[in-house]
Parts: sequence; structure tokens; C-alpha cells
Amino acid sequence: MKVMRAFFKYLSVAVVLIIFVGPMVWVGINSLKPTSELLGIPTFFPKRVTFEHYRHLFDRVAFLKYYCNSFLVGVVTATVTALAGAFAAYSVFRCKYPGRHFLFKFFISSYVFPKVLVLVPLYIMFSKIGIIDTPLALVAAHVMLIAPFSVWILRAFFQGVPVEIEEAALIDGASKVQTIFKIFIPLAAPGIAAIWINAFLMSWSEYLFASTLVVSDFTKTLPVGMAYFLQEYAIEWGVMMAGSVLIAIPPIIGFAFAGKYFVQGLTAGGVKE
Repeated sequence: MKVMRAFFKYLSVAVVLIIFVGPMVWVGINSLKPTSELLGIPTFFPKRVTFEHYRHLFDRVAFLKYYCNSFLVGVVTATVTALAGAFAAYSVFRCKYPGRHFLFKFFISSYVFPKVLVLVPLYIMFSKIGIIDTPLALVAAHVMLIAPFSVWILRAFFQGVPVEIEEAALIDGASKVQTIFKIFIPLAAPGIAAIWINAFLMSWSEYLFASTLVVSDFTKTLPVGMAYFLQEYAIEWGVMMAGSVLIAIPPIIGFAFAGKYFVQGLTAGGVKE
């Protein structure tokens, strides 16, 4: 019986790895195949390794510029979202004022509506203040989309901080802002890390707002820039796969260093009152 349980346990792990890791491995291998092999009979290992797709990727579009744009927007979005989520969570879960529970439910209810509904009014508002086709427009839009979820993640962390610690800091002369930075943020570090990673990944891969709020080549992000290779009658699979490999590097590195904080943050954020 123990042998059978162990067998099915490892079998389930293998199936999960094949389903989720297999496609990524397949994309990485195909990015090294010449075009003739990609369009011919499928083979697992390339008969001839080539980096021509990576070279075409940088020669034909401003891929490095798109990469830097996405990285800048992702880092700024993640940082602003983490700070805004910490202050909002402190306001909702630690301050005593009427309607704070309704405010929290209002934050979460924003995810009921499709993102496309806010795209038009957001575009009109941004055009009137003159930030269309700038990274600032993307950062503002992404923070607006991700911040409510950040408040939910920090719920259990902020509620778990003893009131006595906060009162002691206030008695010692600390302000509300100092209390957040010196007590709540250090104690809620796993939740903050989860917020940061989630915000970065959401911003890194977001296409709808990025394709609408930025139009010039100089400000495009990776998802929009890679759409250049999706042609009307053909898709340049080799270049697309090479781009996918390079695009996946930052999320993989981020999860390698802070994945445990992301899982811990999501798990703790699910505790009910």
C-alpha cells in the first residue's frame, strides 16, 4: 500500500511537471532549431543548433528597448503597488472609522468588472492630463488594476500584528507613517514580497492597456512589441519562441529568489476574519 501511494504521488508530480514545465522546455529547444526544422517533421532535439532566431529578434525590432521599458514599468508598478497596498491595508485593518469594512469590500468588488470597461474612460482621462504614450500612463493603469488584490493579501499580516506593539510605538513618539515603515512592513515582509512579485508579473505580461495607452515604438513594452511577429498570413515561430525564452527570464529569477514569500503571502491572505 505504501509503495502504491508513493508511486501515485511521484506520478502526479511528474504529470504536473510535464503539463507546466514541458511547454517551456519545448519552447526553449525550438528556439534553437533552424526554420527548416521548425516547419518540418517535429523532433525533440535540434539536428543543428542555431541562434539565428535570437539574432533576428534584435535585428528586426528594438527588442532591447522593449525589454527595458517593460522592466522599468514593472519595477515601478510593483514598488508603488506594494507601498500603496501597505498604506491602504493599514487604513482598512488598523484604523477605526465608520465604513472601513465596506471600503475593503469595495476594493475587492472592482475585480467583478472586466478591465476593458475602464479602458475608454481611463484613456480619456489620461489624454486630458497629457500622459498618453508615456510609461507613467502604464504605471498608473497597472497600479489601479493590481492594488485592490494587494490589500487583500496584506489582510492577515496586518491583523496579526499585536495592538500592544503599535501602541508602544505611538507612545514612544512614532507617527503613523513611521509605525507602518518600522513595524508593519517588516513584520509583513512575506506579504509585501508577494505583492511585489504579483504586481511585477502582472505588469510584465499585460497587453490590453499597454497596446492602447502607448503607441510609439520608443515606449512600447514587450507584449506589444512581440506582436510585430504575428503577421496576417504567417507567424515567425522561431523568433516568437526566442522572444518567449528571454521574456521568461525575469519571472523565473524572481520566483527562484522570492517564490516562497509569494506562496506564504497568498496563503496567509486567505485567512477569514
